[in-house]
Amino acid sequence: MSSGKGQATLTLNKDAKIYIAGHRGMVGSAVKRKLEAEGFNNLVCRNSSELDLRNQQAVQSFFEKEQPDVVIDAAARVGGIMANNEYPWQFLYENLEIQNNIIAAAHQQEVDKLIFLGSSCIYPKHADQPMNEEALLTGSLEPTNQWYAIAKIAGVKMVDALRRQYDRNYVSLMPTNLYGPNDNFDLETSHVLPAMIRKFHEARINGHTPVPLWGTGSPMREFLHVDDVADAVFFALNHEMEHDLYNVGTGKDITIKDLALLIQDITGHEGDINWDTSKPDGTPRKLMDVSRMREAGWTYNIELEEGIRATYEWFKDHYDEIKEVKVKD
Repeated sequence: MSSGKGQATLTLNKDAKIYIAGHRGMVGSAVKRKLEAEGFNNLVCRNSSELDLRNQQAVQSFFEKEQPDVVIDAAARVGGIMANNEYPWQFLYENLEIQNNIIAAAHQQEVDKLIFLGSSCIYPKHADQPMNEEALLTGSLEPTNQWYAIAKIAGVKMVDALRRQYDRNYVSLMPTNLYGPNDNFDLETSHVLPAMIRKFHEARINGHTPVPLWGTGSPMREFLHVDDVADAVFFALNHEMEHDLYNVGTGKDITIKDLALLIQDITGHEGDINWDTSKPDGTPRKLMDVSRMREAGWTYNIELEEGIRATYEWFKDHYDEIKEVKVKD
Protein backbone atom coordinates (compact mmCIF):
# COMPACT_ATOMS: atom_id res chain seq x y z
CA MET A 1 0.00 0.00 0.00
CA SER A 2 1.16 3.51 -0.66
CA SER A 3 2.01 5.91 2.11
CA GLY A 4 -0.38 8.79 2.63
CA LYS A 5 0.29 12.49 2.45
CA GLY A 6 3.11 13.39 4.79
CA GLN A 7 3.54 9.79 5.94
CA ALA A 8 7.18 8.81 5.77
CA THR A 9 7.66 5.15 4.88
CA LEU A 10 10.06 3.38 7.21
CA THR A 11 11.60 -0.05 6.95
CA LEU A 12 11.47 -1.98 10.20
CA ASN A 13 14.66 -4.00 10.57
CA LYS A 14 13.98 -7.73 10.21
CA ASP A 15 16.30 -8.30 13.17
CA ALA A 16 14.39 -5.92 15.44
CA LYS A 17 13.45 -7.52 18.76
CA ILE A 18 9.66 -7.23 19.00
CA TYR A 19 7.76 -7.96 22.20
CA ILE A 20 4.11 -8.93 21.66
CA ALA A 21 2.13 -8.62 24.88
CA GLY A 22 -0.92 -10.85 24.70
CA HIS A 23 0.42 -13.08 21.93
CA ARG A 24 -2.02 -15.89 22.71
CA GLY A 25 -5.10 -13.72 22.38
CA MET A 26 -7.01 -13.13 19.16
CA VAL A 27 -5.23 -9.86 18.28
CA GLY A 28 -1.78 -10.78 19.56
CA SER A 29 -1.77 -14.13 17.76
CA ALA A 30 -2.82 -12.42 14.52
CA VAL A 31 -0.02 -9.87 14.90
CA LYS A 32 2.43 -12.70 15.55
CA ARG A 33 1.29 -14.55 12.41
CA LYS A 34 1.62 -11.38 10.36
CA LEU A 35 5.13 -10.59 11.59
CA GLU A 36 6.30 -14.16 11.02
CA ALA A 37 4.82 -14.12 7.52
CA GLU A 38 6.76 -10.92 6.81
CA GLY A 39 10.03 -12.55 7.91
CA PHE A 40 10.35 -11.21 11.46
CA ASN A 41 11.63 -13.98 13.71
CA ASN A 42 13.14 -12.11 16.65
CA LEU A 43 9.82 -12.10 18.50
CA VAL A 44 9.61 -12.13 22.28
CA CYS A 45 6.49 -13.68 23.80
CA ARG A 46 5.54 -14.72 27.32
CA ASN A 47 2.34 -16.34 28.50
CA SER A 48 0.64 -15.29 31.73
CA SER A 49 2.25 -18.08 33.76
CA GLU A 50 5.71 -16.86 32.66
CA LEU A 51 5.03 -13.13 33.09
CA ASP A 52 2.19 -11.63 35.11
CA LEU A 53 1.61 -8.30 33.38
CA ARG A 54 -0.27 -7.06 36.46
CA ASN A 55 2.98 -7.26 38.44
CA GLN A 56 4.91 -4.02 37.99
CA GLN A 57 8.25 -5.34 39.23
CA ALA A 58 8.01 -8.45 37.06
CA VAL A 59 7.31 -6.36 33.95
CA GLN A 60 10.15 -3.94 34.70
CA SER A 61 12.58 -6.83 35.22
CA PHE A 62 11.44 -8.45 31.98
CA PHE A 63 12.04 -5.23 30.00
CA GLU A 64 15.43 -4.69 31.63
CA LYS A 65 16.49 -8.20 30.67
CA GLU A 66 15.03 -8.42 27.15
CA GLN A 67 15.55 -4.82 25.95
CA PRO A 68 12.99 -4.97 23.13
CA ASP A 69 13.21 -2.53 20.23
CA VAL A 70 9.46 -2.59 19.56
CA VAL A 71 6.49 -3.28 21.82
CA ILE A 72 2.98 -4.23 20.69
CA ASP A 73 0.51 -4.09 23.56
CA ALA A 74 -2.36 -6.43 22.67
CA ALA A 75 -2.82 -7.66 26.23
CA ALA A 76 -6.10 -6.99 28.00
CA ARG A 77 -8.98 -8.52 29.87
CA VAL A 78 -11.79 -8.45 27.31
CA GLY A 79 -15.42 -9.51 27.10
CA GLY A 80 -18.92 -8.61 26.02
CA ILE A 81 -21.79 -6.76 27.69
CA MET A 82 -22.50 -9.49 30.24
CA ALA A 83 -18.89 -9.82 31.37
CA ASN A 84 -18.41 -6.05 31.62
CA ASN A 85 -21.59 -5.73 33.65
CA GLU A 86 -20.76 -8.50 36.08
CA TYR A 87 -17.03 -7.88 36.58
CA PRO A 88 -16.52 -4.08 36.56
CA TRP A 89 -13.60 -4.15 39.00
CA GLN A 90 -11.57 -6.66 36.98
CA PHE A 91 -12.22 -4.86 33.70
CA LEU A 92 -11.13 -1.51 35.12
CA TYR A 93 -8.32 -2.35 37.52
CA GLU A 94 -6.60 -5.21 35.74
CA ASN A 95 -6.55 -3.43 32.40
CA LEU A 96 -5.07 -0.33 34.06
CA GLU A 97 -2.42 -2.49 35.71
CA ILE A 98 -1.48 -4.29 32.49
CA GLN A 99 -1.16 -1.26 30.24
CA ASN A 100 0.41 1.01 32.87
CA ASN A 101 3.14 -1.53 33.51
CA ILE A 102 3.87 -2.17 29.82
CA ILE A 103 3.83 1.45 28.66
CA ALA A 104 5.85 2.73 31.62
CA ALA A 105 8.47 0.00 31.25
CA ALA A 106 8.74 0.70 27.51
CA HIS A 107 9.30 4.38 28.24
CA GLN A 108 11.82 3.71 31.00
CA GLN A 109 13.79 1.36 28.74
CA GLU A 110 13.58 3.86 25.85
CA VAL A 111 11.85 1.40 23.54
CA ASP A 112 11.96 2.80 19.99
CA LYS A 113 8.35 2.14 18.98
CA LEU A 114 5.18 1.09 20.78
CA ILE A 115 1.72 0.25 19.43
CA PHE A 116 -1.10 0.40 22.00
CA LEU A 117 -4.26 -1.43 20.97
CA GLY A 118 -7.62 -0.40 22.37
CA SER A 119 -11.24 -0.46 21.30
CA SER A 120 -13.93 1.70 19.74
CA CYS A 121 -15.78 1.63 23.08
CA ILE A 122 -13.55 4.53 24.21
CA TYR A 123 -15.88 6.92 22.39
CA PRO A 124 -19.03 8.47 23.91
CA LYS A 125 -22.26 6.47 23.67
CA HIS A 126 -23.97 9.19 21.65
CA ALA A 127 -20.98 10.39 19.63
CA ASP A 128 -21.76 11.69 16.17
CA GLN A 129 -21.64 8.90 13.60
CA PRO A 130 -19.27 7.92 12.17
CA MET A 131 -17.05 8.47 15.23
CA ASN A 132 -13.77 10.26 14.58
CA GLU A 133 -10.77 10.50 16.87
CA GLU A 134 -11.74 14.01 17.99
CA ALA A 135 -14.88 12.61 19.69
CA LEU A 136 -12.80 11.20 22.55
CA LEU A 137 -13.93 12.56 25.95
CA THR A 138 -16.71 14.70 24.49
CA GLY A 139 -19.56 12.82 26.20
CA SER A 140 -20.60 10.02 28.56
CA LEU A 141 -19.70 6.40 27.85
CA GLU A 142 -21.94 3.40 27.27
CA PRO A 143 -22.63 2.17 30.86
CA THR A 144 -22.35 -1.52 29.98
CA ASN A 145 -18.68 -1.28 29.01
CA GLN A 146 -17.51 1.90 30.74
CA TRP A 147 -15.03 0.07 32.98
CA TYR A 148 -13.02 -1.32 30.08
CA ALA A 149 -13.40 1.94 28.15
CA ILE A 150 -12.04 4.10 30.98
CA ALA A 151 -8.96 1.89 31.25
CA LYS A 152 -8.33 2.09 27.51
CA ILE A 153 -8.82 5.86 27.49
CA ALA A 154 -6.13 6.10 30.15
CA GLY A 155 -3.81 4.08 27.91
CA VAL A 156 -4.48 6.36 24.95
CA LYS A 157 -3.66 9.39 27.09
CA MET A 158 -0.46 7.77 28.37
CA VAL A 159 0.70 7.32 24.78
CA ASP A 160 -0.29 10.91 23.97
CA ALA A 161 1.56 12.22 27.04
CA LEU A 162 4.76 10.35 26.15
CA ARG A 163 4.64 11.63 22.58
CA ARG A 164 4.15 15.21 23.77
CA GLN A 165 6.61 15.25 26.66
CA TYR A 166 9.33 12.86 25.49
CA ASP A 167 8.78 12.72 21.71
CA ARG A 168 8.24 8.98 21.88
CA ASN A 169 7.37 7.22 18.64
CA TYR A 170 4.31 5.59 20.21
CA VAL A 171 0.83 5.31 18.67
CA SER A 172 -2.63 4.08 19.72
CA LEU A 173 -4.74 2.05 17.31
CA MET A 174 -8.44 1.72 18.15
CA PRO A 175 -10.00 -1.20 16.26
CA THR A 176 -13.72 -1.59 15.81
CA ASN A 177 -15.39 -4.90 16.83
CA LEU A 178 -12.99 -7.69 15.93
CA TYR A 179 -13.55 -11.34 15.05
CA GLY A 180 -11.58 -14.23 13.63
CA PRO A 181 -9.34 -17.16 14.62
CA ASN A 182 -8.61 -17.56 18.35
CA ASP A 183 -11.67 -15.53 19.33
CA ASN A 184 -13.43 -16.17 22.64
CA PHE A 185 -16.52 -18.31 22.06
CA ASP A 186 -17.62 -18.55 25.70
CA LEU A 187 -21.33 -17.69 25.78
CA GLU A 188 -21.00 -15.74 29.04
CA THR A 189 -17.99 -13.59 28.19
CA SER A 190 -17.78 -13.39 24.40
CA HIS A 191 -18.69 -10.59 22.03
CA VAL A 192 -21.76 -10.73 19.81
CA LEU A 193 -20.34 -12.21 16.59
CA PRO A 194 -18.49 -15.24 18.05
CA ALA A 195 -21.39 -15.86 20.43
CA MET A 196 -23.77 -15.97 17.46
CA ILE A 197 -21.50 -18.38 15.56
CA ARG A 198 -21.52 -20.78 18.48
CA LYS A 199 -25.25 -20.42 19.21
CA PHE A 200 -26.33 -21.01 15.61
CA HIS A 201 -23.88 -23.89 15.14
CA GLU A 202 -24.98 -25.69 18.29
CA ALA A 203 -28.66 -25.07 17.52
CA ARG A 204 -28.14 -26.58 14.06
CA ILE A 205 -26.43 -29.73 15.30
CA ASN A 206 -29.12 -30.10 17.98
CA GLY A 207 -31.95 -30.28 15.46
CA HIS A 208 -32.27 -26.62 14.44
CA THR A 209 -33.56 -25.53 17.85
CA PRO A 210 -34.50 -21.84 18.35
CA VAL A 211 -31.65 -19.41 18.98
CA PRO A 212 -32.15 -16.86 21.79
CA LEU A 213 -30.50 -13.47 21.22
CA TRP A 214 -30.37 -10.33 23.36
CA GLY A 215 -32.16 -7.10 22.56
CA THR A 216 -34.16 -5.97 19.56
CA GLY A 217 -31.61 -6.54 16.81
CA SER A 218 -31.79 -2.87 15.84
CA PRO A 219 -28.33 -1.63 16.95
CA MET A 220 -25.75 -1.24 14.20
CA ARG A 221 -22.23 -2.56 14.51
CA GLU A 222 -19.05 -2.52 12.45
CA PHE A 223 -16.83 -5.60 12.30
CA LEU A 224 -13.21 -6.06 11.27
CA HIS A 225 -11.38 -9.34 10.73
CA VAL A 226 -8.46 -9.68 13.11
CA ASP A 227 -6.03 -10.30 10.26
CA ASP A 228 -6.84 -6.79 9.04
CA VAL A 229 -5.97 -5.20 12.37
CA ALA A 230 -2.70 -7.15 12.35
CA ASP A 231 -2.06 -5.65 8.92
CA ALA A 232 -2.78 -2.19 10.34
CA VAL A 233 -0.29 -2.79 13.16
CA PHE A 234 2.35 -3.79 10.62
CA PHE A 235 1.58 -0.66 8.60
CA ALA A 236 1.98 1.55 11.69
CA LEU A 237 5.30 -0.10 12.53
CA ASN A 238 6.61 0.72 9.06
CA HIS A 239 5.40 4.30 8.81
CA GLU A 240 5.99 7.52 10.67
CA MET A 241 2.51 8.10 12.08
CA GLU A 242 1.59 11.77 12.29
CA HIS A 243 -1.06 11.42 15.01
CA ASP A 244 -1.15 9.63 18.36
CA LEU A 245 -4.58 8.01 17.80
CA TYR A 246 -6.05 6.19 14.80
CA ASN A 247 -9.34 4.39 14.30
CA VAL A 248 -9.01 1.03 12.55
CA GLY A 249 -12.10 -0.36 10.86
CA THR A 250 -14.01 -0.80 7.64
CA GLY A 251 -16.17 2.31 7.81
CA LYS A 252 -19.24 0.11 7.13
CA ASP A 253 -21.79 -1.31 9.58
CA ILE A 254 -24.67 -3.78 9.77
CA THR A 255 -27.67 -4.24 12.09
CA ILE A 256 -27.41 -6.99 14.68
CA LYS A 257 -30.53 -8.55 13.12
CA ASP A 258 -28.92 -8.67 9.66
CA LEU A 259 -25.74 -10.05 11.21
CA ALA A 260 -27.78 -12.81 12.85
CA LEU A 261 -29.45 -13.66 9.54
CA LEU A 262 -26.06 -13.76 7.78
CA ILE A 263 -24.56 -16.07 10.41
CA GLN A 264 -27.71 -18.21 10.40
CA ASP A 265 -27.28 -18.66 6.65
CA ILE A 266 -23.55 -19.39 6.86
CA THR A 267 -24.01 -21.99 9.61
CA GLY A 268 -27.01 -23.61 7.91
CA HIS A 269 -29.35 -23.14 10.86
CA GLU A 270 -33.02 -23.44 9.85
CA GLY A 271 -34.80 -22.77 13.14
CA ASP A 272 -36.28 -19.65 14.74
CA ILE A 273 -34.50 -16.65 16.23
CA ASN A 274 -36.02 -15.49 19.53
CA TRP A 275 -35.15 -11.87 20.42
CA ASP A 276 -35.27 -11.17 24.18
CA THR A 277 -36.23 -7.50 24.21
CA SER A 278 -35.96 -7.36 28.02
CA LYS A 279 -32.17 -7.51 27.59
CA PRO A 280 -30.11 -4.38 26.79
CA ASP A 281 -29.18 -3.45 23.24
CA GLY A 282 -26.06 -1.52 24.22
CA THR A 283 -24.91 1.44 22.16
CA PRO A 284 -27.37 2.22 19.31
CA ARG A 285 -24.63 2.60 16.71
CA LYS A 286 -20.84 2.34 16.68
CA LEU A 287 -19.42 3.21 13.28
CA MET A 288 -15.82 4.34 12.99
CA ASP A 289 -14.61 7.25 10.89
CA VAL A 290 -11.54 5.62 9.36
CA SER A 291 -10.49 8.56 7.18
CA ARG A 292 -7.39 9.35 9.26
CA MET A 293 -5.99 5.84 8.75
CA ARG A 294 -7.04 5.87 5.09
CA GLU A 295 -5.20 9.16 4.55
CA ALA A 296 -2.14 7.58 6.16
CA GLY A 297 -2.29 4.90 3.46
CA TRP A 298 -4.06 1.90 5.03
CA THR A 299 -7.43 0.29 4.29
CA TYR A 300 -9.00 -3.06 5.23
CA ASN A 301 -9.01 -6.11 2.92
CA ILE A 302 -11.45 -8.76 4.21
CA GLU A 303 -15.19 -8.32 3.61
CA LEU A 304 -17.61 -9.40 6.34
CA GLU A 305 -19.21 -12.44 4.71
CA GLU A 306 -15.84 -13.79 3.58
CA GLY A 307 -14.42 -13.25 7.06
CA ILE A 308 -17.33 -14.90 8.87
CA ARG A 309 -17.20 -17.93 6.56
CA ALA A 310 -13.48 -18.36 7.27
CA THR A 311 -14.04 -17.87 11.01
CA TYR A 312 -16.83 -20.46 11.03
CA GLU A 313 -14.54 -22.98 9.34
CA TRP A 314 -11.87 -22.27 11.96
CA PHE A 315 -14.49 -22.64 14.72
CA LYS A 316 -15.60 -26.05 13.42
CA ASP A 317 -11.99 -27.22 13.09
CA HIS A 318 -11.28 -26.21 16.70
CA TYR A 319 -14.68 -26.95 18.23
CA ASP A 320 -13.32 -29.41 20.77
CA GLU A 321 -10.79 -26.87 22.02
CA ILE A 322 -12.51 -23.51 21.47
CA LYS A 323 -11.28 -20.80 23.76
CA GLU A 324 -13.50 -19.99 26.70
CA VAL A 325 -12.69 -17.14 29.07
CA LYS A 326 -13.82 -17.30 32.68
CA VAL A 327 -13.48 -14.25 34.91
CA LYS A 328 -12.25 -15.06 38.42
CA ASP A 329 -12.91 -12.85 41.42
